[in-house]
Amino acid sequence: MSSLIAIVYPTEAKAEEVRRRLIELQKEYLIKLGDAVIATKTEAGKVRLNQLVSTTASGAASGSFWGLLVGVLFLNPLLGVAAGAASGAIAGALTDVGIDDPFMKDLASSLQPGHAALFVLVQEMTADKLLKEISGFGGVVLKTSLDETKEQILRDALQKDVAA
Repeated sequence: MSSLIAIVYPTEAKAEEVRRRLIELQKEYLIKLGDAVIATKTEAGKVRLNQLVSTTASGAASGSFWGLLVGVLFLNPLLGVAAGAASGAIAGALTDVGIDDPFMKDLASSLQPGHAALFVLVQEMTADKLLKEISGFGGVVLKTSLDETKEQILRDALQKDVAA
């Protein structure tokens, strides 16, 4: 079962730094991420999501390939690529994987302007080693789906570096 963790950082750069570290830790098999999104609130109050993967771009690339293949079969590869890219981009834009966008925007609306929330959907993790790796970044837990004991351990680990 996946767990959702949302941690607030004072800047988008700090949230991005933590996200990059989590991706590195995934390569070391300490965590398996389902999604990692950074939500920021602008001075004007607008919430912006920085997705890890653009489904529109990946859909367009996939559609271009299949369109080219179909176009070659019907002797018009350029038309096939254009049609495939357009249909793939539309399909990618309509596909939402991972964390629900309206949910993230709703939670991020409570942020102070300039702050960022890192939303992480964790499929698997080695908790003790992971906490040791991210505790130095600080942050404040906004919301989790962890049980109360694990959530408190996470809060304590993130606060430990801030207090030091």
